[in-house]
Amino acid sequence: MDVDEFIETKDLAKVYTFGTVEVAALRAVTLSVARGRLVGVTGASGSGKSTLVNLLGGLDRPSSGSIRVDGRLVSDLSKKELALYRRNTVGMIFQSFNLVNAYTAVENVAFPLLFAGVAKSERLRRAEELLVTVGLEARKDHRPTELSGGEQQRVAIARALVNRPQILLADEPTGNLDSKTSRQIVEILANLNKHQGLTVVMISHEKDLLREFADELIGLHDGAVVDREVLRQPL
Repeated sequence: MDVDEFIETKDLAKVYTFGTVEVAALRAVTLSVARGRLVGVTGASGSGKSTLVNLLGGLDRPSSGSIRVDGRLVSDLSKKELALYRRNTVGMIFQSFNLVNAYTAVENVAFPLLFAGVAKSERLRRAEELLVTVGLEARKDHRPTELSGGEQQRVAIARALVNRPQILLADEPTGNLDSKTSRQIVEILANLNKHQGLTVVMISHEKDLLREFADELIGLHDGAVVDREVLRQPL
């Protein structure tokens, strides 16, 4: 693996079986992402975008092929090692915000640290810092039902960052938002990439918005990479 390749997949494939029917969600996907890049993934519904992100995030295992992250063969990790990888290496954001309605914003952000054994005072301190990062410190004591969609997604971003991951995976993070709020969310992700060096892989149907902020665009069709465009060269 080249030293610049932080994430690398080789001949990555995922086949789902429904009774006697097999559906190939990904077909021999080979790609690499350099550390600190913001990569957008586009394609029609059913093209394999979410499957790719789920595999990169360790939420699912490939049927064949390999995934390496920072030289580590993620696709061969044990169940316990995979859980640690999800906790320590990747943060994930989804179209649905998946917040706990009974918790305040700061409690939602701090929640993942409970499983990492972090003391309560430190959990809340880190959560409050991240709410400042996403511009939501004034709403820290509000519950999800008291927040707008954009504010809820910002809480979800902060929660994804609380374990200090190296990679942020975003699966249609603007899918439930209006165009103005969508831009704000993508700007937050781009700033995290630019100023904190976070490697970001983002799925979106909004190709024009991705083109404005991403370093590279990857196009998927029927589970295969059909296009790759470098928009900005690495510094």
